[in-house]
Amino acid sequence: MGTWSALMDELDVWSAAGRKATMWWRDDDATRPVPALERLLDTAATHGAPLCLAVIPDLAREELLTCLERNVNVAIAVHGVSHENFAAAGEKKCELADSRSSRAMADELVEGRERLIALAGHKVIPVLVPPWNRISRTLVPLLPERGFRGLSIHGDRRAGAPVPGLRQVNCHIDPVDWRGGRDFIGVAGALEQAIGHLARRRHGLADSAEPTGLLTHHAVWSDAAFAFLRELLVRTGEHPAACWLTPRDVFGLEP
Repeated sequence: MGTWSALMDELDVWSAAGRKATMWWRDDDATRPVPALERLLDTAATHGAPLCLAVIPDLAREELLTCLERNVNVAIAVHGVSHENFAAAGEKKCELADSRSSRAMADELVEGRERLIALAGHKVIPVLVPPWNRISRTLVPLLPERGFRGLSIHGDRRAGAPVPGLRQVNCHIDPVDWRGGRDFIGVAGALEQAIGHLARRRHGLADSAEPTGLLTHHAVWSDAAFAFLRELLVRTGEHPAACWLTPRDVFGLEP
């Protein structure tokens, strides 16, 4: 299991090799200001950590912008359209499912992105975060022609560009036990995920150019999870090898 000293040891190896352990942070399921989201945003602001906030277009409320205006390091990604499950019976939950028309879904995503732009303007980036981290493979090739430049799900990516014009950057640290009550998995388990991806990158077992992604879900983020988050930001912020990227840097977008 992971420990803070093991994380520092891993980062020390990166530093000794003259390499930067790039990282990024994505939080899913934002719709409106709630205490947990405001606590998350305050944490990001306190530690100067850039944040990619995946917002559900159909559920987003105007008052969301009010709490986002306090933090210049937040960018908004498109988190599906409605976060509804359209998967067939017995299949894993998925909004952007194989059973649906790819072109119809692409059109809906464009409309959803436009709604977010009307709400939050320049904070919105042309990046899709599929609900439940699942997306129909037939939809992916349509994304660049509809103005999307980035895609993010969960797990080590197979390619930096699944189709021309689309950069994929995933998350690798998800410290929530989704099958066991949605509790925080604990510091050791979360650090094991972080160290594991950093080590795979370093050894060439994963794409070394893919930043190590932290995935949070403020709606189920407990006090223990917040404590872990703060400690992670402090320790990585103090280490010369660790580098937290902005969402625009992650997806190669213009400032």
